[in-house]
Amino acid sequence: MAFLLAAAACYWVLSRGTPRPTGTWAMGALLGSFALAFASYAPLVEDAVEALVPNVARLLSNCASLAAATAVLAVSFQLNLDPSEARRRIRVRLALLATATSGMSVLFAYEQLAHRSPQVYALYLFLYVSYLGFAVVDFLVQAVRQSNSTRRGSVRIGLRTAAAGCVFALVYVAYKATRLVDLGLGLGLMDSRSACSSLVGRCAFSVTAPTLAVLLICVGLTLPAVAYPISQARRRRWEVQSFEALGPLWEDLSTAMPHIVLSSADVEDVATDSDFLLQRRVIEISDGILVLRPYRPRRVQEAVQDTVDAETVRGAAAVEAAVVKAALVGLEAGRFADDVAPPSAEAASRRDLRADTEWLLLVVDAYVNHAERVVDNGRPESVGA
Repeated sequence: MAFLLAAAACYWVLSRGTPRPTGTWAMGALLGSFALAFASYAPLVEDAVEALVPNVARLLSNCASLAAATAVLAVSFQLNLDPSEARRRIRVRLALLATATSGMSVLFAYEQLAHRSPQVYALYLFLYVSYLGFAVVDFLVQAVRQSNSTRRGSVRIGLRTAAAGCVFALVYVAYKATRLVDLGLGLGLMDSRSACSSLVGRCAFSVTAPTLAVLLICVGLTLPAVAYPISQARRRRWEVQSFEALGPLWEDLSTAMPHIVLSSADVEDVATDSDFLLQRRVIEISDGILVLRPYRPRRVQEAVQDTVDAETVRGAAAVEAAVVKAALVGLEAGRFADDVAPPSAEAASRRDLRADTEWLLLVVDAYVNHAERVVDNGRPESVGA
């Protein structure tokens, strides 16, 4: 776990060829603090540090956990608040963190001098539990609130995953609070000297719960960063495929009406500039269909509507493909339509590039495979590839 978290921290902090996103350093501090917390439990590290100062691994782990909790809040503040408000809140949390860790360090040193006094350790636990509980609840409230308002699916899933991690963290806080009460009142209900040997029983609260909390919080906050390049790669692939799929209709329209082509471009660059080239192709096709308006025969539109379910999107696309095919024939013959067919209502309802492209892809599919035109003798005849 420590190595995985350290690797994730490096992924965030090191340059990846793109501008660093907001909250990069806070995210690196979060993952690095969790890595330090888990490393302090490793026998190799624990034996090394405790050879110098007895029981100091516990202090290191607890301070790293509080630092990680503060970093979680810093990430959340930087992403969800105005920069000035985020800085103000982060300064307050850093002051509380410094107070808590300083007090814990003093109490830890006094505890060692007092031969591990239960009462001193209870005060130490009080500082630790108080700040950790405050930080966890603070982040849980923000995560739930932001997950309900965000539009990006990966961010929403990530925040809810982190919120689930907060629930496990609160289980751990409750366990520590119970131990605090036990020590403070001297009830002797919990044996602090027995080591955990499994992930059930008491260890489920002291080891399993915080481990799951760290895992879920780190996965939840890292998920959007990992999902973004994947979604971008999928988007570019869809744009390239759509650009190529629109080719048959675009070629026919641009051949008949060269003026609709906005500017010359090297189509070999479609893989690197797919967004721009696809948008331009969609605009050029739409302009071509607009120019064909006087040539759109209503009789073809009505004839195809009788053979397909024009109420469905695919049916409407089939009707539009047939009308465009017939309008191109009319344009080439220099013959206007006697009764002009109205524009497709389905096309008019599209409001963004993706929706326009998806509609035109259906039109092109019908244009290539199923479009029909009415020839001079008035008889429908199959056309297309």
